[in-house]
Amino acid sequence: MAKESMKAREVKRQKLVDKYADRRAALKAAGDFIGLSKLPRNSSKVRLHNRCKLTGRPKGYIREYGISRNTFREMALNGLIPGITKASW
Repeated sequence: MAKESMKAREVKRQKLVDKYADRRAALKAAGDFIGLSKLPRNSSKVRLHNRCKLTGRPKGYIREYGISRNTFREMALNGLIPGITKASW
């Protein structure tokens, strides 16, 4: 489990990215790099990091499901993800 502060920090960054997305795009199109540098650093989309929605784990993230591989495996084995079954032959 990731610390709650790490999860909260990612949520905060995502809000900043959403808030400044239009302004950032306009400044980039105009080529105003000085104005772009005056925006908050965390408003850049590059600073976001994918984390598991349930545990906050930063590595082994599966984009399609939004969770880490460990959580995915546990949920799949418990039958919590529709259409996913353990392979056996």
